[in-house]
This record gives sequence, C-alpha cells and structure tokens, in this order.
Amino acid sequence: MRRAGDALRRRYGYRQPLKQLSWGVKGFIGRLSVSLIILLICSVFFLSFGPNSSNSRVEVNVDDLWGTAASGDWRPSSAPRSDWPPPPLEGNGYLRVRCNGGLNQQRSAICNAVLAARIMNATLVLPELDANAFWHDHSGFEGIYDVEHFIKSLRYDVRIVEKLPEITKNGKTKKIKGYQLRPPRDAPISWYLTEALEKMKEHGAIYLTPFSHRLEEEIDNPEYQRLRCRVNYHALRFKPHIMKLSNSVVSKLRAQGHFLAIHLRFELDMLAFAGCYNIFTPEEQGILKKYREENFKDKPLDYEQIRANGKCPLTPEEVGLIFRAMGFDNSTRIYLAAGKIFGGERYMKPFRALFPQLENHNTVAGTEEIAENTLLGSAVDYMVCLLSDIFMPTYDGPSNFANNLMGHRLYYGFRTTITPDRKALAPIFIAQENGRTSGFEAAVRRVMFNSKLGGPHKRVHPESFYTNSWPECFCQTSPKNRGHKCPLENVMEILNSRMQSDETDTAESEVTSNFTSSIS
Repeated sequence: MRRAGDALRRRYGYRQPLKQLSWGVKGFIGRLSVSLIILLICSVFFLSFGPNSSNSRVEVNVDDLWGTAASGDWRPSSAPRSDWPPPPLEGNGYLRVRCNGGLNQQRSAICNAVLAARIMNATLVLPELDANAFWHDHSGFEGIYDVEHFIKSLRYDVRIVEKLPEITKNGKTKKIKGYQLRPPRDAPISWYLTEALEKMKEHGAIYLTPFSHRLEEEIDNPEYQRLRCRVNYHALRFKPHIMKLSNSVVSKLRAQGHFLAIHLRFELDMLAFAGCYNIFTPEEQGILKKYREENFKDKPLDYEQIRANGKCPLTPEEVGLIFRAMGFDNSTRIYLAAGKIFGGERYMKPFRALFPQLENHNTVAGTEEIAENTLLGSAVDYMVCLLSDIFMPTYDGPSNFANNLMGHRLYYGFRTTITPDRKALAPIFIAQENGRTSGFEAAVRRVMFNSKLGGPHKRVHPESFYTNSWPECFCQTSPKNRGHKCPLENVMEILNSRMQSDETDTAESEVTSNFTSSIS
C-alpha cells in the first residue's frame, strides 16, 4: 500500500526545468496517427473476437483458481546445496545500512544488506529503516519485524548485532563510527569486495546510505540468491502482534469461504506518474498535473498513446469487468489493498455494483489501530494478500508491494496470482468504449488466462528476482536435471552442527593459547 510518491521520485528523478515546445502541425499529425492506430486496433479486435470468431468463447472453470497453480513437481527450497561455511568469529568489520523507501522497498534492501555482509565477511548491524521520512513513523526495524527471529534464522549465514559496539581506548569508551559511503545503484559484487571492503578494514565499520537497489539483482551465484530468499521468506517475519492481527483478518474473511485480494493502484501518485488524465474532471486533471510537475521528470504526454500501450493503471470498474468476464459472481468476497482512491466513491461505485462484497483492513479488523498507523496497515495488507486464495495486482509498474508479493506467493506454494496484461487488454476496453461490445468477455478471458497464474516460469527482464526467484530458490523431488535436486531434509541440522564445531574449535584454540601464554 503506497500513499506517497517518494519511491517514484527516487526511482525516476525530479522534474528538470524545460521550455515548453509547441507541437504545431507536427503534433496534430502525431495525434492523428495515434487515433488511426487505435481505430485499427479496435478493428482488429472486432474481427478477432467478434460473434463469428472461433475464439469468442473460452471455457473456464473458475473453481480451479481457488487452488494453487500447477507446480510441475517443484517446491520452494532456499537451503544451501553446496559448501556453505558458517560466518567466522572474526570478520572484516561492521556494516551499517539505511534502507530508504516504502516498506517493501526496504524489505528488498534488507535482503541485499544481508548478502552484502556475507560477501564482505562483515558483521551486520540491524538495518535502519527510513520509516520517518516515508511513513512519518518512528517504529524502525524493531517496531515492525521480529528481531530475535531475524538474527536466529540467519545465524548460519551472517553475524548480526543490534548496534555498533563500544571500544575502550586510552581509558575512554566510545562507539565505533561507520565511514559513510554512497553505493552506486545496482553495484556489482566487485564494488563491495574492493572500495567498500577497503574502507571497512580501514575504519572498522562502514555506513551505506541510501541503501535501496544498491546491489545487482542478477548474480551468477545461486547460493547468494538462495540467501536472499532465506532472508525474504524465512527471516523477515513481522512482530507477533502484527501477525496476530493479520491472521485475525484472514480468519474473518475465510469464515465465509474463499476470498481474493486486489492491490488497486488507482491513486494520485501512480496516475500522475503514468500521465493518465483524460477520464477525470478539469479540477482533478489540474491536481494530477501539478503533482506530476512537482515530483517527476517533464516529458510530452499523449493520453491516447499511453492508454493504447496499456500504461494506465486499471480503473476500479475495469477490474470489476475483468472478474465478471472470468466467471466470478457478485457473491465473491474481495479484499482491497489500496491507498486513497483518486476520484473517490465516484470511481468505486461501478465496482461495488458488480461486486458488493468489498472489504479492507479497516472494515474487517474493526480497530482504530490500523486507521491511525499507516505502516501497520501496509504490513497487514501484505500478509492478507499473501494468504489470500487469489491475488491480483492492477498495476505492475514501479510497485514494490505487488512485485514482492508475487514472488512471495510463488515461493509460498505457487498460490494463484492473476497478472493482467494491460497492453493486451487496452484495445478490448477501447473497443468496448467505442460501442463494439460483442465478444468482449471472451476476449478478456482469452487474455487473462494466457498466463502462468502463479506457476513456475522463466524469469525474463525486466522481471525482478524478488518477483520470481525460480529456479534458484526451488527444487524438484524427482528431477531430470541433477542440479535441481532437493537438498537433504536435515541440511539445517548439518549447518548447525558444523557451526557449533567451528565455535568449539575456536574456543579450544583460545584456551590453549591463553594457557601457553600463562606458563611461558
């Protein structure tokens, strides 16, 4: 759930002052060309999905969607499958990071911080969350995540401390100060092993800030990628009261049967970023344009072209029409994870008319605690969407919430995820708006069911590793490729035994050394 455009500003930059150029005749020709293209698209749509098309009917058993997607004998597994020594007692220094952005951007940054500490053989200081700037909240890591579980879960991978230690020098006690560095965006491993490590050895500790997208995602080392999964899907667990509240919401929703969850990004920041203005009133358009001018880079916008390319977030009504075309009836229970819907109830009313059983964390939980705590609401939304029978993001652009959830649901047992192909849907909705309604639902069904629906699939750029960690973090019980074989069931016991053995050897070595020194 995102209520501000901070993450978008960080990712796409601030507006640079530019002179406004008049399009003149060239602009008119351009707009005319776009109109002709849209007309052509609509004509192709009508011919392809009209009443005489063999594709006008797509038989779908909606009941199958309430189960998990076909796994192909794959199951999640992020345990090490090759030599993975425990972290040595003596490292190269301490690593501090400040994770900026929203809750889910910070989540990815925490995974990267653990991996960076492993790469540099460093002790990780509990990551700092830039919660105050984004959420106006001071909770920090300790207020959101279970710290004890986090440290214990990763004890085979990295050493973690809650704060930098104090040192005594010349009779004075003081804290170690981390040398501040600004990592390059998507920095390669080599940067951490050279520049960062050099400063760490020199100063004893380094402080990386900001720390969002500061370690490359595609790393040709499956064990490093599996460590990211151990952090993301095992070590990062919300505090008990957040888990209890989330489970309570899920239990209330499921008491009446299956339910699906939607991440609806029909919000001010996303609409302004996309440049989708034309459906709004002049006053609303003014608000969107002002927000865009203040927060994003200036560039010419052509709404019709943006819409035809599927770059606009789905409207609430379009979401409702998609579900109806897929075969869901108006008794379907829907959980809505969203910020403030731009345009308000005027845009939600058509959706409610199609699916009146709409809920959110406030209506289900019945507590003021969530309403008063934006960060808590985002955490609950994340857990409810993770545990829902079906999940659908309506905009897969710069949305860490939706992208991380798709990856988590994939890892959580290939739970059904419906991902709309907005580019393929655009001409269908445009044709409907122009009065070509015949074959509409069949065309929507054909697009919507032409996906993996949460099953294992190859990761293709620009899909993020956090959205799809297959195959690194999965294995097969009966593999054709030996490299995909599942590890031993007791792999964690083996790691624990090895770490205890190393610690015992080190302790015995220290005792022997001390004894030798005392008698010499």
